Amino acid sequence: MQLDFFPSRTMTLYIAKMFAVRVVAVLLMLVMVLQMLDLLSESGEILAHAGNGQAQLLTYVGLRAPQLVARFLPYSVLLATIITLITLNQNSEVIAMKAAGLSAHQVLAPLFLVAGVIAVGNFAFNERIVTRSTATLKAWQAAHYGPLPTDTQVRSNVWLQDGPNILYARTVTGEGTAMQMTDVTWHRRDPTGMVTEIIRAPSASYANPGWRFARPTTFDVQSARRTQASQDMVLATGVTPTQILIRKADADAESLPHLSRSIAAIRAAGHSTSELESRWWHKISGPLSALLMPLLGAVAAFGLARSGQLFMRAVIGMALGFAYFVVDNAALAMGSFGGYPPLVAAWAPFVLFLLVGETVLIRTEE
Repeated sequence: MQLDFFPSRTMTLYIAKMFAVRVVAVLLMLVMVLQMLDLLSESGEILAHAGNGQAQLLTYVGLRAPQLVARFLPYSVLLATIITLITLNQNSEVIAMKAAGLSAHQVLAPLFLVAGVIAVGNFAFNERIVTRSTATLKAWQAAHYGPLPTDTQVRSNVWLQDGPNILYARTVTGEGTAMQMTDVTWHRRDPTGMVTEIIRAPSASYANPGWRFARPTTFDVQSARRTQASQDMVLATGVTPTQILIRKADADAESLPHLSRSIAAIRAAGHSTSELESRWWHKISGPLSALLMPLLGAVAAFGLARSGQLFMRAVIGMALGFAYFVVDNAALAMGSFGGYPPLVAAWAPFVLFLLVGETVLIRTEE
């Protein structure tokens, strides 16, 4: 028995089913409560746009819910671990399993199995659904909840410097030479930094070099005179699509292959990619955090329920789990501004708490 990682098939299915049901229940509870609170805070802005109603509120829920599921799934696994193990402990089932010759790791093996399936599913869910819903939601928010954009690869509120001048675009879509801008404004500035001329256009396309402003309108600040240009104008010759990619690459809204291409383009331009590389690795290490939760919450499984310390063990398990999330976010923030190498920022918390959890389990139960 000690040489088998899993207990009997019946025992494995029993514990795995109990654990999976609790994960789903906790996740649904968290997502429903958080979605309701989030919708209350955003509903005013959504309904402020003329024509929006219940359909748009449901659209928002459909786009926001995947983000909440992906973010709080590891928390749900942690809480479900503690609930499952406390239940087994209170019913003396853990004592019965250990009396039958099972080790602590064998007792936890069904939980690791379910957590592994959840981690793989969470990774696929992030790549196929969450990135797309995030991109669509950000594009919709950039349009102030107007008509839902058809192009979800939208970069909003882009400010770029063209020498002393400033280029602004409300939205930017596409990539490379096919990049398009909408609601574009170019501010001409004198050597002292004062704006002397403002040129606006409903759209602009890349002219290589510069950007071709369609149907531009010029406004002279000194004379306060507005004129409609008779032809398109090419401006901002110092701004390239790569600069826009550098300023507005969004790891949350890009899948791993897409993010890899963004990193390669930014690196080729000679700019730092530490933040994006940290996010790239965290797209893998983040979902795998579900595998840590049974280990960190395992302290709640052992010890006699009648000793009166079961509640304290549950608190310790929760503290270990939430400490991981705090350290993980801190390390990712350090990696974003170059304090840690990207690989260390993404994986160091995972490895650290894996060792901590194993140490606690081995020294106390094995």
